[in-house]
Amino acid sequence: MMASQGLPPHPLDPLSASEIQQAVAIVRAAHENVYFNILSLHEPRKAELTAWLQDRSSNTRPRRVADVCVIAPGGKVADGLVDLADKAIVQWNWVSGKQPIITMEELQAVEHVVRVDAKVIEQCEISGIARDEMHKVYCDPWTIGYDERFGSDRRLQQALMYFRPNLDDCQYQFPLDFCPIYDADKGEIIHIDIPDKRRPLRRTEPINYHSDAINAQGGFRTDLRPLEISQPEGASFSLNGHEIEWQNWSFHVGFNYREGIVLNDIGYNDKGVRRPIFNRLSLVEMVVPYGNPEHPHERKHAFDLGEYGAGNMTNSLELGCDCKGHIQYLDADLAARDGSVRHIKNAICIHEEDNGILFKHTDFRDDSVIVTRARKLIVQQIFTAANYEYAIQWIFHQDGTIQLEIKLTGILNTYSIAEGEDTNGWGTEVALGVNAHNHQHLFCMRIDANVDGSNNTAFMVDAVPSDEPVGSANNKYGNAFYAKRTKLSTTGQATTDYNGATSRTWDLCNTNKLHPVSKKPASYKLVSREVPSLLPKPGSLVWKRAAFARHAVHVTRYRDDQLWPAGRHVPQTSGETDSDTLAEWMGDGSESIDNEDIVLWHTFGLVHFPSPEDFPIMPAEPMTVLLRPRNFFQNNPVMDVPPQRCTTASQVAGK
Repeated sequence: MMASQGLPPHPLDPLSASEIQQAVAIVRAAHENVYFNILSLHEPRKAELTAWLQDRSSNTRPRRVADVCVIAPGGKVADGLVDLADKAIVQWNWVSGKQPIITMEELQAVEHVVRVDAKVIEQCEISGIARDEMHKVYCDPWTIGYDERFGSDRRLQQALMYFRPNLDDCQYQFPLDFCPIYDADKGEIIHIDIPDKRRPLRRTEPINYHSDAINAQGGFRTDLRPLEISQPEGASFSLNGHEIEWQNWSFHVGFNYREGIVLNDIGYNDKGVRRPIFNRLSLVEMVVPYGNPEHPHERKHAFDLGEYGAGNMTNSLELGCDCKGHIQYLDADLAARDGSVRHIKNAICIHEEDNGILFKHTDFRDDSVIVTRARKLIVQQIFTAANYEYAIQWIFHQDGTIQLEIKLTGILNTYSIAEGEDTNGWGTEVALGVNAHNHQHLFCMRIDANVDGSNNTAFMVDAVPSDEPVGSANNKYGNAFYAKRTKLSTTGQATTDYNGATSRTWDLCNTNKLHPVSKKPASYKLVSREVPSLLPKPGSLVWKRAAFARHAVHVTRYRDDQLWPAGRHVPQTSGETDSDTLAEWMGDGSESIDNEDIVLWHTFGLVHFPSPEDFPIMPAEPMTVLLRPRNFFQNNPVMDVPPQRCTTASQVAGK
């Protein structure tokens, strides 16, 4: 991703390819033979950035600094900061007991090792795979998560094993029942977990989803006619470097190895006045706990962002397939493990879509009518985490609403099941011999609030009936209900959960800015209804490691670098001694967050009980979160959007 030609990069622009190469050279001059696990923009301090954004011509542009994490021989890990202007390392710390994010190169190395390891070959033979078929053996390498037998000092991955009869077959239909453990520093298998009950490979007829397989089964549907999207005058948004303007919105689009898309400096032009709303929005973590208690499945709870990185795993998007219409793309440059630059073409696509009716009213008396159609702006990336695909769409609506929509597709994670074996309720046999375990997808969204200014307050809002009894003077007929607002004054009070019975929402308010008519504070409401509880029990391994998922909402005071709720280095954490996490930032719950610079952390997601309809590839399942203006605008802010049809009563009468 490049800055506007001839101009220095925006302080929040991702590191360019040349900046990555520069940082690598500076580090290598001081530290030889290191591998790069992280090399990304170290975001400017908020105070410095805010001052520059308020007056770009007068205030000093924040310096470009690279955030670096390397692994040295012997598995030593170091974190550092590199000032690109001074061409100097300004901070460097060797850390122990930590394992940084797993790189794509490390993941790809495991499959080659398992195919030639003597003990793996032995287990494959026990499963019914001949030695000359080892090229048909595949694995999805995951970080080991945490296993008390091995601790955190060795860099380990677990290999989830599969067989692929033919190159185009779906490997997830042929899971194997053992799990090798790979030591990345040694480059070898150090252990194999073998179940007490063996489940030999079942060579069933492949169920495939590619074109040849569908044609062999009778072909594709023939009753679909072309559906074209046309914008003959181009798109309605403008893109200047990484800064976007569209329908009164303006914001900066960033991208990094971990979160993928990061949105900054989000504001709305309200009748000529740009009003700030959010400093920063992103997905910062997720956890996917699986529900089979049989060893070693307790280790299957992937932190896809903290352990691998949504940016690292992002797809290169293609016109007409992943995105449609008049598209503008942003590329990404990431550092490879050897310090070279990995270029991802079309990492982000930006486009508009029709969004149905924006507003409409017909007067039943005279058939006068107004109808206005809506459109939305989508900023999208798609990343592949082994078997799953996640389409992340940040959607901006004309009325001031911001929507995060995530679509889950791809392929189920599968395990073998013997003929006649009971799943015990922990999964579903979705095809013969294929057991898909119950699991959750829990995402954590970080909302750095700036609603009409930096001092904000969070409220919990519940729809409840009147406290007055039926027949009383204030509720004679018993029909009264209201929005019960609870101020979340401290970090402890803000630790709250979703309640569907009360249609619970949360408001981020500027209590210093009251609406002139409603007399209520300018607010943005968090509306999120897909909020399952973390199902692994308190005290479980997942519960300890994914503390952010214990509640739907946490609120903290803003502090620079408090970005990762499960910690900076997530692989192989135990959840017991990790200090740089949301659980620690909450403190004892007494810190005031009333009328402060605050961050709201929201965990949402879904519970997936697999079914045969999800196999061999899943139809996309969407989930959505809304941030909606309330008492923010004077009145409906989209009345100036041109209508498709508008007739008044007098016009109808004059016909």
